[in-house]
Amino acid sequence: MCTSIVFHAGDTYTGRNLDLEYSFGERVVILPRHAGLTFRRMPPLHCHQAVIGMASVAEGYPLFAEGVNESGVYLAGLNFPGNACYPPEEGEGEALAPWELIPWLLGTCETAAQAAEQLARIPLLGAPFRPGMPLAPLHWHIADRHGAFVAEPMAEGMKVYPDPVGVLTNNPPFPFHQANLNQYLGMSAAQPECRLDPALGLEPFGQGMGAVGLPGDYSPASRYVRAAFCLRNAVCPPEEGAAVAQFFHLLDAVAMPRGTVRTPEGNCDITRYSCCINTGTGTYYYKTYDNCAITAVALTEARRTGDKLLEFPLDTKLRITWQER
Repeated sequence: MCTSIVFHAGDTYTGRNLDLEYSFGERVVILPRHAGLTFRRMPPLHCHQAVIGMASVAEGYPLFAEGVNESGVYLAGLNFPGNACYPPEEGEGEALAPWELIPWLLGTCETAAQAAEQLARIPLLGAPFRPGMPLAPLHWHIADRHGAFVAEPMAEGMKVYPDPVGVLTNNPPFPFHQANLNQYLGMSAAQPECRLDPALGLEPFGQGMGAVGLPGDYSPASRYVRAAFCLRNAVCPPEEGAAVAQFFHLLDAVAMPRGTVRTPEGNCDITRYSCCINTGTGTYYYKTYDNCAITAVALTEARRTGDKLLEFPLDTKLRITWQER
């Protein structure tokens, strides 16, 4: 369960809610240009674009959930169970394991279109990082300031779609979400007019009634529609603080409070973290479930040029500012 959005407000901001019932050792990670990367079936990258994102680190390797490179390309993996299909590990030639995909594409691509083209061309490889670490079933949201794409590894091969809305959630496959929006084309942020029968003199009795019928549950289809409505109606001045605040408000509209979504095992899905990344500066903003204050990590030039991963543990302790007057 996750929601990813792309928001244009002067700069382009990308990010997501990560909804999960457990921690995966996540922390903000910077992959500098000279931190070498190796791959199963692709050539090693000794020098590449710097990347900042949320990841766990296993055996020194960054397993990114999402990230942005210094060219402003964003890539996020979202849960896609029952549909994601990775071919078995066999044969030779170029291929990427799903966990290699974000480091490779963000390390080598200067635009979202280039990343989408590589995803359509390079086969995926059903190879786990190590035994006992199963592959996550994923599809991917790709974006930069020029546009966005969705890539879905299906049984019949990789499907890559343009994304004019700037939203991705989970199942069903992306074409369903695009078609499903047609059911909500009458929604508006403005007050509705009486079209049932003007002679009845019916009038709205409260603000927000142009969006009556907007789904409020936490299913992927409903979160997609709700995120699309909020995103496409968002108003924000082109200023960094205002844009970041607005971005987190958009994610809050589809966030999961503990107890509202239960897994088949009886665990609670929660919005473990929300992030917002300025793709122009590489600044990574985040908040966690237990700490709603916004924390930022900057992708400075000094941090881009090293040869070792930089790890920033999450600030998860609630901080309250006491005001005396």
